Amino acid sequence: MDLVKIYECLCDRTRLRLLNLLAPGPLCVCHFQAVLRESQVKISKHLAYLRARGLVESEREGNWIIYRLPVKPARALRANLACLQDCAAEEKLFRRDLARLKKLGPGLVASGPCGCAPAGRK
Repeated sequence: MDLVKIYECLCDRTRLRLLNLLAPGPLCVCHFQAVLRESQVKISKHLAYLRARGLVESEREGNWIIYRLPVKPARALRANLACLQDCAAEEKLFRRDLARLKKLGPGLVASGPCGCAPAGRK
């Protein structure tokens, strides 16, 4: 994996927050929306940017697209994600994001396969 691609992805606050939220496990766009309180469009654009550069993977599950960190990340990516986790633990914004994520519920299991309520059932 190209180190420059990694750092291009890491130079944006929203993308850092997305990567930090993916550390505990896979999430759907709606989870990011609930935690970051940002629009679906903004989050989806950042996730597409990360996916195109290999920093996240995605999988369709019914109507939802589930995002996760790569199962087998390149060494440089693994090292940078570990550094992000260390630094994020000291930053109030990142700690707050993880606390909000935790409030969404254990395992994020609700009425949909990703923990989302299907359209019109929120």
